[in-house]
Amino acid sequence: MKARKITALLLSAAMAMSMMACGGASDTASSGDTADASQESATEMKGSVEGELTVSIWDENQRAGLQEIIDEWSAESGVKATIQVVGWDDYWTLLEAGASGGELPDVFWMHSNQAQKYMENDMLMDLTDKIASSDKIDMGNYYEGIVDLYQSGGKQYAVPKDIDTIALWYNKTIFDEMGVAYPDDTWTWDDFADAAAKLTNDDHWGYAIAPSNNQDAFYNTIYSMGGEIISDDKKASGYDKPETQKAIQLFVDMIKDGSCPDLNTVSESKPEVLFESGKVAMTTQGSWMVAAFKDNEYTAENCDVAVLPKDATTGKRVSIYNGLGWAASANTKNPDAAWSLIEWLGSKEMQEKQAELGVTMSAYEGCSDLWVNCTDKFDLNGHMKMLDADLVFRPYSKYTTVWEDMQTEKLKEAWTGDKDVKTVCQEIADSMNQTLSEE
Repeated sequence: MKARKITALLLSAAMAMSMMACGGASDTASSGDTADASQESATEMKGSVEGELTVSIWDENQRAGLQEIIDEWSAESGVKATIQVVGWDDYWTLLEAGASGGELPDVFWMHSNQAQKYMENDMLMDLTDKIASSDKIDMGNYYEGIVDLYQSGGKQYAVPKDIDTIALWYNKTIFDEMGVAYPDDTWTWDDFADAAAKLTNDDHWGYAIAPSNNQDAFYNTIYSMGGEIISDDKKASGYDKPETQKAIQLFVDMIKDGSCPDLNTVSESKPEVLFESGKVAMTTQGSWMVAAFKDNEYTAENCDVAVLPKDATTGKRVSIYNGLGWAASANTKNPDAAWSLIEWLGSKEMQEKQAELGVTMSAYEGCSDLWVNCTDKFDLNGHMKMLDADLVFRPYSKYTTVWEDMQTEKLKEAWTGDKDVKTVCQEIADSMNQTLSEE
């Protein structure tokens, strides 16, 4: 069986993957104009800050590129700032412990799952007045959904770092071997499911999805089909909607017919690892995975990226998008330096450099065009075109992690067939509505 055949390949492909992060670094240099602008910006601040900063992130793939950008700032400001990378789960444990003990990192990433809690409990530096007096940061230049995410009580607590889109990654070699045409912008979700079945044999599946693959998988399908995860006012779950249940049923049916691996397989090996080892022909992934796929010898040689399918009924092609924010501790011992670094990272020049280096797409509108050329391994227009699709901001509320963890656990029962999709979705809706009522 396939599950027994994949072990050896997975051992070589296994690596620490960051969840809900964004892409990685490359060796692409910035332009002379960007360097000149950066030099001028840094010279203005030189002498106004001092000391040393701790900077925390959770994605190893982004370390090199971001450190290069930060080192430029350090060279001009005289303030040493070194990045520490902490895995996703440990990252939030670290921040929670720091918040309780008053020792948060000076500068760090903030995410939609956690932002409300940190803002409402006064754990983040209020950047409102600093932004208002800055000649480098204008919140009107960033994607609105990301700006709004880091606001609370009329105050701004983070400067947008990046934006991500979801696209359909596919294995050209498997498609060619199985005689299936590559995905294109005519594909519907029905075409996708049909192709997955044709791409499945004893050596590989057509697609892989785990119950935890929300933003990078079924959320996009749900909104494409006219469903929703949470109401716009964040007071009600959308899991009791037939359109939401239809999207979940699509993937459960694919597991049942064998074109997707079962729950045990995706629990042992994440879909992206299966993709990197040539065991699945397709995966839906965020733009944050570009660095990992570029550095993986197999995917770099055999794979490419296309737009997500659209729904045949609504005609919508949806990408769930998210964006990290650069935040600072409210209790940092060096607030001037912390703000200076955040201002630097959010400036147009450094957002352009972030894209050029392939760190990730940029939250500063228009800068991500430079990201397309950060590698010649893939045609990244598949991700860029999703910026022109129906963008939906990643569903969140005050207690996102509570209902999202519950959602993952409940969906496992649909994945295994222990309960039907309608029952599972109604149970999710009931539990989620209870959580939302307590917010």
